[in-house]
Amino acid sequence: MSRQLSVIGTGVIGNGWIARALAQGWDVVAFDPAPDAPQRTRAFVDNAWASLSRLGLAEGASPARLTFVDSPEAAVAGADLIQENVPERLDLKREILAALDAAAEPEVLIGSSTSGFKPSDLQRDCTRAPGRVIVAHPFNPVYLLPLVELVGGDATSAEHTRRAQALYRELAMRPLVVRREIEGHIADRLMEALWREALHLVNDGVATTEEIDAAVVYGCGLRWSLMGTFLTFHLAGGEPGMRHMLEQFGPALKLPWTKLEAPELTDELIDKVVEGCEHQAAGRPVSELDRRRDDFLVELLDLVHKYWPEAEGLEGRI
Repeated sequence: MSRQLSVIGTGVIGNGWIARALAQGWDVVAFDPAPDAPQRTRAFVDNAWASLSRLGLAEGASPARLTFVDSPEAAVAGADLIQENVPERLDLKREILAALDAAAEPEVLIGSSTSGFKPSDLQRDCTRAPGRVIVAHPFNPVYLLPLVELVGGDATSAEHTRRAQALYRELAMRPLVVRREIEGHIADRLMEALWREALHLVNDGVATTEEIDAAVVYGCGLRWSLMGTFLTFHLAGGEPGMRHMLEQFGPALKLPWTKLEAPELTDELIDKVVEGCEHQAAGRPVSELDRRRDDFLVELLDLVHKYWPEAEGLEGRI
């Protein structure tokens, strides 16, 4: 039985969901009020398809299974799953989600790609079936990166969450259920902390943007891509593990190594960051950098799949 993903909003994230669903053999029905949205989306999918093909396409996967319609109500007709991706403004998201809740069949889940808002705030104007409105926050590029953070609100039941996990797994995602609502969920809060510290290092003249990225790309980032933060530190403790690591390095947490408050985004700091990133891009357009990143991720995913928990028979583990 074929599945249908209904996508509301076709920016970078919405288009990423579209490409992923098409690659998994789903039908996709999309709505975006921009007149050039269909053209932009089809170009996006064409650019991503080579990487998706290398990663492996599901039976029946085809860009031809994408349809654009002229209203959100038309988009959600027949949906198995709805994904909202409108701009990150709470008033706009609540308005759109209320309209989707009113139009869609009450059993159909509605995931919001919001990177920061709490689901209870998103559900507030939904009167038909508010519990089915959840946070389903992905990561760019959505068509390759498998993590999706699932966050339920006040009206969300355990059954809603269970169904959401099953549906996103059908899209070859790795759902991470966030235990309670919090702004920014989990991953964005971690990335935000690193981002703020990086801005301080540029602002204080300690490093350029290129040097900071090198510190991640050639060092901790390689470890993080397989083991994350805690397991990496567990190994830092040697055979005794995390306990020894904390005994040895825990006192350093009292030292002023980091500045978690963000620096003032002055024009000077903005210029430094922009100029640094343009230097790194070296005149290459974003589409070229996207393809280069995608080629890397396809190869990296092919490698790490061999080492993820299920490869050791640990099914259902993160």
